[in-house]
Amino acid sequence: AIAQLVLSERESRDMGWWKRMRECFHPDARVRLSWIDGSAAEFVEGSIDMAARGMKATHRIAPPVVRLAGERAVATFPAIIDIPATVIGVEAHLSSYARFLYRVERREGCWRIAFFDSIYMRDELVPAIPGQTISVTADDVASYRTSYRMLCYLLSLTGYVPSQELAGYDLPESAAALIAEVYGWADIEPDSGSG
Repeated sequence: AIAQLVLSERESRDMGWWKRMRECFHPDARVRLSWIDGSAAEFVEGSIDMAARGMKATHRIAPPVVRLAGERAVATFPAIIDIPATVIGVEAHLSSYARFLYRVERREGCWRIAFFDSIYMRDELVPAIPGQTISVTADDVASYRTSYRMLCYLLSLTGYVPSQELAGYDLPESAAALIAEVYGWADIEPDSGSG
């Protein structure tokens, strides 16, 4: 049920099934990603707005690993966020590699997402047509974190102000702190046997 829940949330996001996406979250759920730190309701509304702006991300994901602890669970999986874009007049594709971490809780017999986070690994921005060039300089992305700088750059072109305070592989201590926070919420030792 938990695996299907988190997979359904991502499928709903990709397909624009906004009602179904809303139903994946508890009413007080929180989301903390590159472009938002807010409620799940704000996340869904922001996703609708993002799609309307033409920034239609899709996600390549692996099967989730679920660690259960009573009425709480942690579900994680690696993901690649794919975003088609036009950058300085050139058709392009952004791929951002991340690990998604969901805190899931059963309330009144129903599993829903309570918190959604990400650890950013790396990203790349390439032209859609081989041989074309995207003229992004080191100075253009100097103010962004290396684990998700191209994602930040692309978001900034669309009017977003991406956070530079998120967990990422470029700051291993930030990734370790988030993992401790997420698993600690469920009272699970991340490095222990299956739970």
